[in-house]
Amino acid sequence: MEVIKVRSREREEMVEFTDEVQRRLKAAGAREGVCGLFVQHTTAGLTVNENADPDVCRDMLHGLRTLIPQHGMDFRHAEENSDAHIKTSLVGTSVTVPFSDGELLLGRWQGIFLCEFDGGREREIIMQILKTED
Repeated sequence: MEVIKVRSREREEMVEFTDEVQRRLKAAGAREGVCGLFVQHTTAGLTVNENADPDVCRDMLHGLRTLIPQHGMDFRHAEENSDAHIKTSLVGTSVTVPFSDGELLLGRWQGIFLCEFDGGREREIIMQILKTED
């Protein structure tokens, strides 16, 4: 198990950290299996999505913001981040990516993203490598 720290700068932001996951996978020397990632927070999620066009991240955040705005929905939670909790539940807090020959089996345009909904801040992501080779 490893902990990856990812820093966000904005209240809502998608931060790609695929390269860090791949670097740690290589360092572990694992050849075949799955890599599980879990963010230990209730206002940040994880997703695999397109990393070629930054407009995809912008559109995702805009869509979530439109569905669940921070203000105006009569939320009762005093910290004014109820929207962040809901967005995290919708996106999810974990992803699992298979790997082979020590390489993540992501598609050509896929990347692994921290979805920040109550930043900026540093988030901790647990990385667990499950090997399937002998």
